[in-house]
Amino acid sequence: MDVVRAAFDATPRRDFLPRGVRRRASYDGPLTIAAGQTNSQPRTVDDMLRLLDVRPGQRVLDVGAGSGWTTALLAHLVGPTGVVLGLELEPELVSFGGANLARTGRDWATIRAATPGVLGDPDGAPWDRILVSAMAQALPTALVEQLADDGVLVVPADGTMLRVQNPGPVVTEHGRYRFVPLR
Repeated sequence: MDVVRAAFDATPRRDFLPRGVRRRASYDGPLTIAAGQTNSQPRTVDDMLRLLDVRPGQRVLDVGAGSGWTTALLAHLVGPTGVVLGLELEPELVSFGGANLARTGRDWATIRAATPGVLGDPDGAPWDRILVSAMAQALPTALVEQLADDGVLVVPADGTMLRVQNPGPVVTEHGRYRFVPLR
């Protein structure tokens, strides 16, 4: 069974887009949502989720939750025995993404405002999986330090998708991508 495909089927992108762009939900490219941010290209999200290798019951951190779509996809993958925390810097998107996520009924997942100047959620660490949907300039060691002993981090850094796996950490490269900047 393809668990990532099942997550996409159970979590339509359209439900996480502003009304004005919902008709473009099937477009395989980024779509503008608000505050200069985008809802990522479905093929890219698929690639990232496969690299992340999320399992039921895991604790997952979603950095750059945006519209709530990736948070909801992750919530589907971990199931009700897991926990997903989506973090977002833009107040407008915290509200928008949180409302979108709430409609899924996946109450083991939440979106909250990120703390400015703090990358990730060090107080909630360790995390089994960390997904970053914004481009870092370099591998963010602050997030690597928040990984569990057998954790995985997927983050675009300087145009390249990185997969960081503990123990190690072991860093592998997985193609070129473009994202809004990680702040």
